[in-house]
Amino acid sequence: MLQLLTIFFNILAPVLLLVVLGYMFGPRLQLEARTLSRFAYFILTPAFIIDVLSTADIQASLALQMVGYSIVVQLLCAAIGFIVAQLLRRSTQVTAAYVIIASFPNVGNFGLPIIDFALESEQARVYATIYFLVMLTVSFLVGIIAANWGRSGSLRSVVAVIKTPAIIALPPALLFNWMQISLPPLAARPVELLAGALIPTMLVALGVQLAQTGIPRPNVDIISSSAVRLIGGPVLALLLAIPFGLEGIARGTGVLQASMPTAVLASIIALENELAPQFVIAAVLFSTLASVLTLTVVVAII
Repeated sequence: MLQLLTIFFNILAPVLLLVVLGYMFGPRLQLEARTLSRFAYFILTPAFIIDVLSTADIQASLALQMVGYSIVVQLLCAAIGFIVAQLLRRSTQVTAAYVIIASFPNVGNFGLPIIDFALESEQARVYATIYFLVMLTVSFLVGIIAANWGRSGSLRSVVAVIKTPAIIALPPALLFNWMQISLPPLAARPVELLAGALIPTMLVALGVQLAQTGIPRPNVDIISSSAVRLIGGPVLALLLAIPFGLEGIARGTGVLQASMPTAVLASIIALENELAPQFVIAAVLFSTLASVLTLTVVVAII
């Protein structure tokens, strides 16, 4: 119990404090969650990707292991979400919402800072960024498939995944790394400053977004879908780390990223595609609150 309390206060509490600040002062200061999120999405995230990956030292074989590992974990989470919804005999729209909730971990707002505090390693930040990119891409693709399965629609959204700023920033970051190109101070220093602003901005934005949704009333669907995300994710990640040959920091980082609550982006997809949006929004908030307990246990395990 003492170990769990130490983990909570030293690792999770500093992250949650920024979320609480956004939750408390966002409405009072009339902060716009959309403005903060778009600033982080379009400007801070690409800067973070370039800052971290352009100088990262990672073996190509290990990177491929991590990519395959995270893809399989997420797809299995989506499959479990689908199975649970089918067992509960939910409608097509609600089943699609289950899949989105299960496959959309908050690897940005929550994952990056918690891994920073939990593992305290520069290499962990590099690994967390790779998982972040892979999981973000898979989440969007699964979300698009679920949305178009839940109702007829256009697959033009697939192009939007490719246009994601984080994905666009990846090729130049890898090119700089491969060719060992160092940015001049005029470019490197602004990139470094913007990268440092990503995590606090995302956490405050999360708090502002959660303040707008209200406190949900847990029901069977909210609890079940959140359990798939918060319990199914880390269990699958722990089990699959063995056949994928991941250990040490690569394993711990992957398990933590797979353990994150559902991201707010899941509610955006649900809203735009009319996939039980109130249910998804409630699941986002509930899973975020419940993750205080589950993440504490996961950190203790790894």
